[in-house]
Amino acid sequence: MNNERDGQGRGKIFHCRCCGNCCRWEGVVRYLPEEGRRIAAFLGLSEDELIQRYTRLSPDRRGLLFQERPDGSCIFLNAQNRCVIHPVKPEKCRSFPYAWQTTDAQQGLCQGVWE
Repeated sequence: MNNERDGQGRGKIFHCRCCGNCCRWEGVVRYLPEEGRRIAAFLGLSEDELIQRYTRLSPDRRGLLFQERPDGSCIFLNAQNRCVIHPVKPEKCRSFPYAWQTTDAQQGLCQGVWE
């Protein structure tokens, strides 16, 4: 459960049902050094190892992005629809769904509930 306001400030609370669909949507998660250091430490890797294993160069060549799996899902999403780096996941992921711009179709795929 996220105890934050929705993007429109209506004070609704989002309850995640762990369907994993948001981790399969098209989009990118940029690698930020501070987040990368936390993720690397959590996984027991050096920052260089994390970069080599889990990132790729962005199309504009201005930074790194976390990789996706061949099916487009997040590299850190496991078979049980759980984020393997949940305690240290990037801010982009933590801000779902409050700071994300989503289509009606995407919202229909998400099994989370607003109250």
